[in-house]
Amino acid sequence: MRPPLVLTVAGSDSGGGAGIQADLKTMLALGTHGMSVLTAVTAQNSLGVQGAWELPVDAVRAQYRSVVDDIGVQAVKTGMLSSAELVETVAGLLAGTDAPAVVDPVGVSKHGDSLLAASALDSVRTKLLPVATVATPNLDEVAQLTGVRVESETDLRRAAAALLEYGPRWVLIKGGHLSGDAVDLLTDGSEEHWLRAPRLDNRHTHGTGCTLASAVACGLAKGLPVPEAVTAAKEYVTGAIRAGFALGDGIGPVDHGWALGRGTA
Repeated sequence: MRPPLVLTVAGSDSGGGAGIQADLKTMLALGTHGMSVLTAVTAQNSLGVQGAWELPVDAVRAQYRSVVDDIGVQAVKTGMLSSAELVETVAGLLAGTDAPAVVDPVGVSKHGDSLLAASALDSVRTKLLPVATVATPNLDEVAQLTGVRVESETDLRRAAAALLEYGPRWVLIKGGHLSGDAVDLLTDGSEEHWLRAPRLDNRHTHGTGCTLASAVACGLAKGLPVPEAVTAAKEYVTGAIRAGFALGDGIGPVDHGWALGRGTA
């Protein structure tokens, strides 16, 4: 039987730990068929991002239409969309697609490199977030988009409320940058789901956000309700972090293949 179909709209990570590469590895590991729309090319390794080149909007649109019009899709995940024009183009494509959308509003890389132009922030707020089934910002991205700075677990509700005002059906506020357990809050404004996992002593966490968002999209493509898809994704990414490995001279990636029995988790 054909596996569920999942499409990622994101940038390339030449080091293989994040971006399109992480998305497709996650989709394979979770039993779905991954497809891709490339939005940018980066020169990237374990030490950081040395360069980034955005693809023309026409190229992005053509890739999307080529896949969706012929093959179809059961869930879409977005990642690096570096300019306002690109954000607005992808938002329009998502609005015309009958499939859930997981929006990872990528702002900066794991190493602190900017991946989103400041001029694109308003487009993310007003165009992209309103078409999201689930938005998955980390705390830096929450601050970029809303001005809310999360200092403790008690601030997560305030951050979620601020994000929900822009229109996504659900928000998953990732509290991984806080101290203590890795605590995330999933809410649609009426129900809350707190997801907790022990903080793992492993610095090799490159690609965590891309991997989590892609895993959520995989669950939605399989027909899971949002809370179940997010819970399963959290379990998968926790295992991937546990099995993360050294690569190069900097921060290594999570191990996307751990669930296939190759990793050490």
